[in-house]
Amino acid sequence: MSPSTPTRPRQVTLAAWLIMAGSAIVVGMVFDRIGALHTLETRESVERFLAEPPGADLGIGVDGAITALRVVSMVAAGCATAAAILGYQVLRRSRSARLALTVLAVPLFLSGMVTGGFVSSVVAASAVMLWLQPSRSWFEGNAPAVPAPPAARPVAPPVAPPAAPSSSESPAQHPPAHQPWTQQPWTQQPVAGPPTRSAADRPRPVVAACALTWLSSGLVALGLLLTAVVLAVDPDPLLDEVHRQRPDLTEQGVSDGMLIGVSLAMSAVIVLWCVAAGVLAALVYRRVGWARVVLLVSAGVSAALCLVGLVAGGFLLVVPLVAAVGTVLLLVRPDAAPWFQSRPPLT
Repeated sequence: MSPSTPTRPRQVTLAAWLIMAGSAIVVGMVFDRIGALHTLETRESVERFLAEPPGADLGIGVDGAITALRVVSMVAAGCATAAAILGYQVLRRSRSARLALTVLAVPLFLSGMVTGGFVSSVVAASAVMLWLQPSRSWFEGNAPAVPAPPAARPVAPPVAPPAAPSSSESPAQHPPAHQPWTQQPWTQQPVAGPPTRSAADRPRPVVAACALTWLSSGLVALGLLLTAVVLAVDPDPLLDEVHRQRPDLTEQGVSDGMLIGVSLAMSAVIVLWCVAAGVLAALVYRRVGWARVVLLVSAGVSAALCLVGLVAGGFLLVVPLVAAVGTVLLLVRPDAAPWFQSRPPLT
Protein backbone atom coordinates (compact mmCIF):
# COMPACT_ATOMS: atom_id res chain seq x y z
CA MET A 1 0.00 0.00 0.00
CA SER A 2 1.38 3.37 -1.03
CA PRO A 3 2.08 6.06 1.58
CA SER A 4 -0.77 8.25 0.26
CA THR A 5 -3.39 5.49 0.51
CA PRO A 6 -5.35 5.32 3.78
CA THR A 7 -4.74 2.12 5.66
CA ARG A 8 -7.70 -0.22 6.15
CA PRO A 9 -8.81 -0.18 9.79
CA ARG A 10 -8.83 -3.46 11.67
CA GLN A 11 -12.50 -2.87 12.39
CA VAL A 12 -13.32 -3.13 8.66
CA THR A 13 -11.25 -6.29 8.26
CA LEU A 14 -12.89 -7.92 11.27
CA ALA A 15 -16.41 -6.96 10.17
CA ALA A 16 -15.86 -8.22 6.62
CA TRP A 17 -14.52 -11.58 7.74
CA LEU A 18 -17.34 -11.97 10.26
CA ILE A 19 -19.84 -11.27 7.48
CA MET A 20 -18.28 -13.80 5.11
CA ALA A 21 -17.83 -16.53 7.72
CA GLY A 22 -21.24 -15.96 9.33
CA SER A 23 -22.99 -15.97 5.94
CA ALA A 24 -21.35 -19.27 5.03
CA ILE A 25 -22.56 -20.76 8.31
CA VAL A 26 -26.10 -19.49 7.67
CA VAL A 27 -26.13 -21.10 4.21
CA GLY A 28 -24.99 -24.41 5.68
CA MET A 29 -27.65 -24.26 8.37
CA VAL A 30 -30.30 -23.52 5.74
CA PHE A 31 -29.39 -26.66 3.82
CA ASP A 32 -29.62 -28.69 7.01
CA ARG A 33 -32.97 -27.11 7.84
CA ILE A 34 -34.48 -27.76 4.40
CA GLY A 35 -33.25 -31.35 4.41
CA ALA A 36 -35.03 -31.96 7.72
CA LEU A 37 -38.37 -30.33 6.83
CA HIS A 38 -39.99 -33.63 5.80
CA THR A 39 -38.85 -35.60 8.82
CA LEU A 40 -41.29 -36.80 11.46
CA GLU A 41 -39.53 -34.83 14.18
CA THR A 42 -39.97 -31.53 12.31
CA ARG A 43 -43.63 -32.29 11.63
CA GLU A 44 -44.29 -33.01 15.29
CA SER A 45 -42.55 -29.81 16.40
CA VAL A 46 -44.63 -27.79 13.92
CA GLU A 47 -47.79 -29.42 15.20
CA ARG A 48 -46.90 -28.53 18.78
CA PHE A 49 -46.18 -24.95 17.74
CA LEU A 50 -49.51 -24.62 15.93
CA ALA A 51 -51.43 -26.14 18.83
CA GLU A 52 -50.52 -23.29 21.22
CA PRO A 53 -50.53 -19.51 20.95
CA PRO A 54 -49.15 -17.66 19.09
CA GLY A 55 -48.98 -20.46 16.49
CA ALA A 56 -52.66 -21.27 16.91
CA ASP A 57 -53.58 -17.70 15.90
CA LEU A 58 -51.86 -17.97 12.50
CA GLY A 59 -54.69 -19.94 10.91
CA ILE A 60 -52.49 -22.23 8.80
CA GLY A 61 -52.02 -25.98 8.72
CA VAL A 62 -48.91 -28.07 9.18
CA ASP A 63 -48.19 -28.27 5.45
CA GLY A 64 -48.62 -24.53 5.07
CA ALA A 65 -46.23 -23.90 7.95
CA ILE A 66 -43.63 -26.24 6.45
CA THR A 67 -43.96 -24.48 3.09
CA ALA A 68 -43.49 -21.11 4.81
CA LEU A 69 -40.39 -22.44 6.57
CA ARG A 70 -38.99 -23.58 3.23
CA VAL A 71 -39.58 -20.17 1.62
CA VAL A 72 -38.09 -18.26 4.54
CA SER A 73 -35.08 -20.59 4.57
CA MET A 74 -34.49 -19.98 0.86
CA VAL A 75 -34.69 -16.23 1.43
CA ALA A 76 -32.14 -16.56 4.23
CA ALA A 77 -29.83 -18.58 1.96
CA GLY A 78 -30.08 -16.01 -0.82
CA CYS A 79 -29.42 -13.08 1.50
CA ALA A 80 -26.51 -14.87 3.17
CA THR A 81 -24.90 -15.71 -0.18
CA ALA A 82 -25.20 -12.10 -1.31
CA ALA A 83 -23.78 -10.89 2.01
CA ALA A 84 -20.74 -13.18 1.67
CA ILE A 85 -19.96 -11.76 -1.78
CA LEU A 86 -20.50 -8.19 -0.61
CA GLY A 87 -18.26 -8.81 2.40
CA TYR A 88 -15.40 -9.60 0.04
CA GLN A 89 -16.11 -6.39 -1.90
CA VAL A 90 -16.04 -4.40 1.35
CA LEU A 91 -12.40 -5.40 1.80
CA ARG A 92 -11.76 -3.69 -1.54
CA ARG A 93 -13.30 -0.44 -0.23
CA SER A 94 -16.56 -0.60 -2.16
CA ARG A 95 -19.13 1.89 -0.89
CA SER A 96 -21.94 0.30 -2.89
CA ALA A 97 -21.17 -3.06 -1.25
CA ARG A 98 -21.39 -1.45 2.20
CA LEU A 99 -24.77 0.09 1.33
CA ALA A 100 -26.09 -3.18 -0.09
CA LEU A 101 -24.97 -5.02 3.04
CA THR A 102 -26.90 -2.57 5.18
CA VAL A 103 -30.05 -3.18 3.14
CA LEU A 104 -29.61 -6.97 3.32
CA ALA A 105 -28.98 -6.94 7.07
CA VAL A 106 -32.70 -6.56 7.89
CA PRO A 107 -34.13 -9.49 5.83
CA LEU A 108 -31.12 -11.62 6.73
CA PHE A 109 -31.68 -11.04 10.43
CA LEU A 110 -35.42 -11.74 10.21
CA SER A 111 -35.22 -14.79 7.95
CA GLY A 112 -32.15 -16.09 9.74
CA MET A 113 -34.19 -16.55 12.90
CA VAL A 114 -35.54 -19.73 11.31
CA THR A 115 -32.10 -21.30 10.93
CA GLY A 116 -30.00 -19.67 13.63
CA GLY A 117 -30.73 -16.27 15.06
CA PHE A 118 -27.33 -15.81 16.70
CA VAL A 119 -25.28 -16.20 13.51
CA SER A 120 -27.54 -13.94 11.45
CA SER A 121 -27.42 -11.37 14.26
CA VAL A 122 -23.61 -11.39 14.12
CA VAL A 123 -23.72 -10.75 10.37
CA ALA A 124 -26.20 -7.89 10.80
CA ALA A 125 -24.15 -6.34 13.61
CA SER A 126 -21.00 -6.59 11.49
CA ALA A 127 -22.75 -4.67 8.72
CA VAL A 128 -23.57 -1.92 11.22
CA MET A 129 -19.90 -1.78 12.28
CA LEU A 130 -19.00 -0.59 8.78
CA TRP A 131 -20.78 2.73 9.45
CA LEU A 132 -18.93 3.48 12.69
CA GLN A 133 -15.60 5.18 13.13
CA PRO A 134 -12.91 4.61 11.92
CA SER A 135 -14.58 2.53 9.21
CA ARG A 136 -16.71 5.43 7.99
CA SER A 137 -13.68 7.67 7.54
CA TRP A 138 -11.85 4.94 5.62
CA PHE A 139 -14.70 4.56 3.13
CA GLU A 140 -14.83 8.34 2.70
CA GLY A 141 -11.09 8.54 2.12
CA ASN A 142 -10.38 10.65 5.23
CA ALA A 143 -8.41 8.08 7.21
CA PRO A 144 -4.88 9.16 8.09
CA ALA A 145 -2.31 8.00 5.61
CA VAL A 146 0.79 6.11 6.58
CA PRO A 147 3.63 8.67 6.81
CA ALA A 148 6.68 8.01 4.70
CA PRO A 149 9.92 7.43 6.60
CA PRO A 150 12.06 10.57 6.67
CA ALA A 151 14.88 10.45 4.17
CA ALA A 152 18.37 11.02 5.49
CA ARG A 153 19.91 14.27 4.31
CA PRO A 154 23.25 13.85 2.59
CA VAL A 155 26.09 15.73 4.21
CA ALA A 156 27.60 18.18 1.73
CA PRO A 157 31.41 18.35 1.66
CA PRO A 158 32.97 21.59 2.81
CA VAL A 159 33.37 24.11 0.03
CA ALA A 160 36.42 26.34 -0.05
CA PRO A 161 35.68 30.05 -0.29
CA PRO A 162 36.24 31.48 -3.78
CA ALA A 163 39.49 33.32 -4.29
CA ALA A 164 39.24 37.05 -4.61
CA PRO A 165 39.92 38.31 -8.18
CA SER A 166 43.10 40.22 -8.71
CA SER A 167 43.08 43.85 -9.57
CA SER A 168 44.39 43.11 -13.08
CA GLU A 169 41.45 40.86 -13.98
CA SER A 170 38.05 42.27 -14.67
CA PRO A 171 34.90 40.60 -13.32
CA ALA A 172 33.76 39.94 -16.90
CA GLN A 173 36.59 37.44 -17.38
CA HIS A 174 35.15 35.19 -14.67
CA PRO A 175 31.63 34.01 -15.65
CA PRO A 176 29.34 32.93 -12.84
CA ALA A 177 29.88 29.37 -11.66
CA HIS A 178 26.21 28.45 -12.21
CA GLN A 179 23.96 29.76 -14.92
CA PRO A 180 20.26 29.05 -14.79
CA TRP A 181 19.19 26.77 -17.63
CA THR A 182 16.03 27.62 -19.45
CA GLN A 183 14.37 25.19 -21.79
CA GLN A 184 13.32 26.59 -25.10
CA PRO A 185 9.64 26.26 -25.92
CA TRP A 186 10.36 24.44 -29.17
CA THR A 187 12.45 21.79 -27.43
CA GLN A 188 9.76 20.72 -24.95
CA GLN A 189 8.38 17.26 -25.55
CA PRO A 190 4.70 16.48 -24.90
CA VAL A 191 4.07 14.43 -21.79
CA ALA A 192 2.88 10.98 -22.73
CA GLY A 193 -0.35 10.17 -20.89
CA PRO A 194 -1.46 6.72 -19.75
CA PRO A 195 -2.27 4.43 -22.64
CA THR A 196 -5.92 4.11 -23.42
CA ARG A 197 -7.34 0.65 -23.11
CA SER A 198 -9.44 -0.61 -25.95
CA ALA A 199 -11.98 -3.40 -26.13
CA ALA A 200 -9.16 -5.84 -26.87
CA ASP A 201 -7.74 -5.18 -23.39
CA ARG A 202 -10.70 -6.77 -21.62
CA PRO A 203 -9.52 -9.56 -19.35
CA ARG A 204 -10.53 -12.98 -20.53
CA PRO A 205 -12.31 -13.83 -17.22
CA VAL A 206 -14.60 -10.82 -17.70
CA VAL A 207 -15.46 -11.83 -21.25
CA ALA A 208 -16.04 -15.44 -20.17
CA ALA A 209 -18.28 -14.35 -17.26
CA CYS A 210 -20.40 -12.17 -19.53
CA ALA A 211 -20.73 -14.92 -22.13
CA LEU A 212 -21.64 -17.45 -19.46
CA THR A 213 -24.29 -15.12 -18.04
CA TRP A 214 -25.83 -14.45 -21.45
CA LEU A 215 -25.89 -18.15 -22.35
CA SER A 216 -27.35 -19.42 -19.07
CA SER A 217 -29.87 -16.57 -18.76
CA GLY A 218 -31.04 -17.13 -22.32
CA LEU A 219 -31.47 -20.86 -21.83
CA VAL A 220 -33.37 -20.47 -18.54
CA ALA A 221 -35.61 -17.74 -19.95
CA LEU A 222 -36.33 -19.78 -23.08
CA GLY A 223 -37.17 -22.87 -21.03
CA LEU A 224 -39.53 -20.95 -18.78
CA LEU A 225 -41.24 -19.26 -21.72
CA LEU A 226 -41.83 -22.65 -23.35
CA THR A 227 -43.21 -23.98 -20.06
CA ALA A 228 -45.56 -21.01 -19.80
CA VAL A 229 -46.81 -21.62 -23.35
CA VAL A 230 -47.47 -25.28 -22.53
CA LEU A 231 -49.34 -24.31 -19.36
CA ALA A 232 -51.47 -21.87 -21.32
CA VAL A 233 -52.23 -24.25 -24.21
CA ASP A 234 -52.39 -27.75 -22.69
CA PRO A 235 -51.74 -27.80 -18.93
CA ASP A 236 -53.11 -31.31 -18.28
CA PRO A 237 -49.82 -33.29 -18.66
CA LEU A 238 -47.93 -30.98 -16.28
CA LEU A 239 -50.80 -30.91 -13.80
CA ASP A 240 -51.02 -34.71 -13.81
CA GLU A 241 -47.29 -34.93 -13.05
CA VAL A 242 -47.62 -32.41 -10.21
CA HIS A 243 -50.55 -34.30 -8.68
CA ARG A 244 -48.64 -37.55 -9.00
CA GLN A 245 -45.73 -36.12 -7.00
CA ARG A 246 -47.90 -34.17 -4.54
CA PRO A 247 -51.28 -35.89 -4.18
CA ASP A 248 -52.07 -33.86 -1.06
CA LEU A 249 -52.35 -30.52 -2.90
CA THR A 250 -56.10 -30.87 -3.38
CA GLU A 251 -56.60 -31.56 0.32
CA GLN A 252 -54.66 -28.38 1.11
CA GLY A 253 -57.05 -26.31 -1.01
CA VAL A 254 -54.70 -25.77 -3.95
CA SER A 255 -56.78 -25.82 -7.12
CA ASP A 256 -55.47 -26.32 -10.63
CA GLY A 257 -56.19 -22.70 -11.51
CA MET A 258 -54.24 -21.46 -8.50
CA LEU A 259 -51.35 -23.77 -9.37
CA ILE A 260 -51.25 -22.51 -12.95
CA GLY A 261 -51.42 -18.88 -11.83
CA VAL A 262 -48.59 -19.27 -9.31
CA SER A 263 -46.44 -21.10 -11.86
CA LEU A 264 -46.95 -18.39 -14.48
CA ALA A 265 -46.18 -15.64 -11.97
CA MET A 266 -42.97 -17.35 -10.84
CA SER A 267 -41.96 -17.91 -14.45
CA ALA A 268 -42.48 -14.22 -15.21
CA VAL A 269 -40.37 -13.17 -12.23
CA ILE A 270 -37.50 -15.49 -13.16
CA VAL A 271 -37.63 -14.39 -16.83
CA LEU A 272 -37.35 -10.76 -15.75
CA TRP A 273 -34.44 -11.76 -13.52
CA CYS A 274 -32.73 -13.39 -16.50
CA VAL A 275 -33.25 -10.26 -18.61
CA ALA A 276 -31.80 -8.10 -15.83
CA ALA A 277 -28.78 -10.42 -15.56
CA GLY A 278 -28.21 -10.10 -19.29
CA VAL A 279 -28.33 -6.30 -19.06
CA LEU A 280 -25.90 -6.35 -16.12
CA ALA A 281 -23.54 -8.54 -18.13
CA ALA A 282 -23.66 -6.02 -20.97
CA LEU A 283 -22.77 -3.22 -18.55
CA VAL A 284 -19.95 -5.32 -17.10
CA TYR A 285 -18.68 -5.88 -20.65
CA ARG A 286 -18.62 -2.09 -21.06
CA ARG A 287 -16.59 -1.78 -17.86
CA VAL A 288 -19.16 -0.38 -15.41
CA GLY A 289 -17.86 -1.06 -11.92
CA TRP A 290 -21.13 -1.09 -9.98
CA ALA A 291 -22.66 -3.53 -12.48
CA ARG A 292 -19.93 -6.04 -11.60
CA VAL A 293 -20.92 -5.91 -7.92
CA VAL A 294 -24.63 -6.28 -8.70
CA LEU A 295 -23.97 -9.15 -11.12
CA LEU A 296 -21.88 -10.88 -8.45
CA VAL A 297 -24.76 -10.59 -6.00
CA SER A 298 -27.28 -11.80 -8.59
CA ALA A 299 -25.14 -14.81 -9.52
CA GLY A 300 -24.50 -15.65 -5.87
CA VAL A 301 -28.18 -15.55 -4.95
CA SER A 302 -29.03 -17.60 -8.04
CA ALA A 303 -26.42 -20.20 -7.07
CA ALA A 304 -27.80 -20.45 -3.53
CA LEU A 305 -31.40 -20.86 -4.70
CA CYS A 306 -30.39 -23.43 -7.31
CA LEU A 307 -28.48 -25.37 -4.69
CA VAL A 308 -31.49 -25.33 -2.36
CA GLY A 309 -33.72 -26.49 -5.20
CA LEU A 310 -31.22 -29.18 -6.10
CA VAL A 311 -31.34 -30.52 -2.55
CA ALA A 312 -35.14 -30.58 -2.81
CA GLY A 313 -34.93 -32.75 -5.93
CA GLY A 314 -34.75 -30.34 -8.87
CA PHE A 315 -31.96 -32.02 -10.85
CA LEU A 316 -32.41 -29.70 -13.83
CA LEU A 317 -31.01 -26.86 -11.72
CA VAL A 318 -27.49 -28.23 -12.08
CA VAL A 319 -26.90 -26.22 -15.29
CA PRO A 320 -27.80 -22.76 -13.91
CA LEU A 321 -25.98 -23.64 -10.68
CA VAL A 322 -22.73 -24.34 -12.52
CA ALA A 323 -23.16 -21.18 -14.62
CA ALA A 324 -23.79 -18.99 -11.57
CA VAL A 325 -20.83 -20.39 -9.65
CA GLY A 326 -18.60 -19.99 -12.70
CA THR A 327 -19.66 -16.36 -13.12
CA VAL A 328 -18.81 -15.57 -9.51
CA LEU A 329 -15.41 -17.28 -9.71
CA LEU A 330 -14.52 -15.48 -12.93
CA LEU A 331 -15.49 -12.01 -11.72
CA VAL A 332 -13.53 -12.26 -8.47
CA ARG A 333 -10.28 -13.29 -10.13
CA PRO A 334 -7.31 -10.99 -9.33
CA ASP A 335 -6.89 -10.01 -12.98
CA ALA A 336 -10.55 -8.97 -13.37
CA ALA A 337 -11.14 -6.54 -10.49
CA PRO A 338 -8.32 -4.02 -11.26
CA TRP A 339 -9.62 -3.58 -14.80
CA PHE A 340 -12.77 -1.89 -13.47
CA GLN A 341 -10.81 0.45 -11.18
CA SER A 342 -7.91 1.64 -13.32
CA ARG A 343 -9.73 3.37 -16.16
CA PRO A 344 -13.10 4.99 -16.95
CA PRO A 345 -15.70 2.88 -18.78
CA LEU A 346 -15.11 2.11 -22.43
CA THR A 347 -17.15 4.01 -24.96
